[in-house]
This record gives sequence, C-alpha cells and structure tokens, in this order.
Amino acid sequence: MCEKQDRDYYQLQNYYFHLPQELIAQYPVEPRDASRLLVLDRKSGQREDRRFRDIVEYLQPGDTLVLNDTRVIPARLRGYKRTGAQVELLLLKKVGENWEALVKPARRLKAGDRVLFEDSKVEVEIMGELPLAGGRLLRIVNCLNEEAFLESKGHIPLPPYINREDEAMDVQRYQTVYARQRGSAAAPTAGLHFTKELLQSIRERGVNITSILLHVGLGTFRPVSCTDIREHRMHSEYYELDQSCAQVLNDTRAKGRKIIAVGTTVVRTLETVYNEAYIYQGSRGYTDKYIYPGYEIKGVDAMITNFHLPASSLLMLVAAFGGLEQVLSAYQHAVEARYRFFSYGDAMLIK
Repeated sequence: MCEKQDRDYYQLQNYYFHLPQELIAQYPVEPRDASRLLVLDRKSGQREDRRFRDIVEYLQPGDTLVLNDTRVIPARLRGYKRTGAQVELLLLKKVGENWEALVKPARRLKAGDRVLFEDSKVEVEIMGELPLAGGRLLRIVNCLNEEAFLESKGHIPLPPYINREDEAMDVQRYQTVYARQRGSAAAPTAGLHFTKELLQSIRERGVNITSILLHVGLGTFRPVSCTDIREHRMHSEYYELDQSCAQVLNDTRAKGRKIIAVGTTVVRTLETVYNEAYIYQGSRGYTDKYIYPGYEIKGVDAMITNFHLPASSLLMLVAAFGGLEQVLSAYQHAVEARYRFFSYGDAMLIK
C-alpha cells in the first residue's frame, strides 16, 4: 500500500486539476485585503471560507510572520531586430555583466543578434543559448544606467495567464506594500494581499514580523515536465536571511510559538537555511531547493499562499506541507466556491 501511495505522489499526472478559465484572475480586487481566504487545517482537514483581512484571527501573540521583501523589476522588454521583426525579452537574473532571460519568438534570436529599442541608443546583444526553451544569455550594451533604462523601456512582467497588456496600476499593484530590494522577475504573490494597515494590526496583536529575501527567477517560470516529479530540477535563485531575522525565528521556536511563512519563496528560503540542530543562522547564497510530497517541512508551522498552476513545483510544495489529497480537495472546493486563482487571485492559509 505504501509503495503505491509513494508512487502516486511522484507521478506528475496526479498534480493536475480542473480549472475553468474564468476563475483565472485578470485583475486584483481592491482593497488588497478584501480578497478571499480559504483556511485549511492540515491536521483535521477542516476548511473555512473567510476574507484575507481575517488572517489576524489566526495569528497569536509571540508568533512570527515572515515576509519576502524582494521588489519586482520592470523586466519585460519589447524591441525589434534590424530586420524590423518584433521580439520580447523577459529578464530573469543578472549574472555578472549578463542577464539570463526568456525570449520570444526564440527562433529569431541567435547568438550575435542585436535587439533595438525605439528612441534609444541602448541595444541588447544575444550572447548564447540557455538549456531551456526560449532561454538566452544576453547583455545590455550602450547603457550607462540599466536601472533607468528598465524604468524607461521595461514593463511589469505580468504572468502569461493574465491575458492583457500591463497597465499603469500594475506598477504599484503587482508589488507588495513592503517590497524593498530590486531583483525579481515575478512578485511573491502571497504577499500581495497585505495592506500597511493590516500589517500594523498584526503587530498590535503582538505578532513579530520579519523579512527574508528571495529574488524570484526562472524557478517560477519553468514548468515540471518529468513524468516522475523527482527528476525535475529547480533553477537556483538568490536568497538572504540576516542574523537579526534568524534570532527572531530562533526566539519564536524557543518560546513554543509558530512561524508563519508568507508564500512558497519564504518556505524554500527557510528550509534552505534551517539546519539539523533546529537553529536558524544568517545566510546568503543561491538555493535550488525543491520541495514535494515526501519532504518533511521542519522550519515552518503555517503558510499563506495563493492558488497555483496545475502540475507546478509551487503546487507540489504546498502539497508537501498540507498533504496532496487535502490540498487537491481544497482546490476542488475553491473551484466550486468560485475562488479566484493565480497571481491576482485569492489566498489560502494552511495551518
């Protein structure tokens, strides 16, 4: 029985679920904390339908809420080749003087090609291919200030399932209210539901709030395609956890209180840093942590997360924490109750 159960957990086909297209959120709700919240008790399997602002009721004095304070850069660039052919670039991660990126149409961009931009001397040179569909290594040339160039020519990198052009409001709305350190190609979307007022209410309740950093990159965009999910490999992403945050987390555990992760990026970072002696320490570097059922999450006691794409590594992480059957059952309930899915959608609390 156990062997069959384990084999089922490792089969990609078991991470698909039916999702009507109209439930994929194209715009966020206002205000941020008016989004819906599905609460799942992973021990009892019980569920509650709430509003996100009710999250305060599930946090207790002495608990610690952990945020990811990364900031999304305007990473999507639209340009053209000297032939006039239109192309699009999505910058993922800075590597020395170069950028890892996804490009389309990829067949039009080979090593040595240049991408031009209207009313700008800046060009992008394709340096080579990366080992993934549409992946390219590129360099921005003739550019004195990359940040200013991106602010001028870049667009907010809305995910491909949002079927519209980015709008002025996305500059602010596809960003958490506590975003601080530039470097992500996508928002850590579980944090989009917090307002400054809600965070203040949480502090006033006696809950600690601390931050880690993980710059969201290729790991978010790369789908799981292996029939056996154990064969999937995560792309590395840069993280930081400073010693002051580590101390707060250690104190929380020492007092028997709970650590609540806001999003899968926080879970991956905390699990990367958490060691066998049950101690957090300040750390920075790159993580390719891949969490799926069978992995025991030790550094987190509860998590807030959005509803994720079928057969994605994000769904697999959530299933590792909440149990595959319980999570898929909760997703089915969310579909039936008309929750909104993905980046601009509603949230779950798994406790």
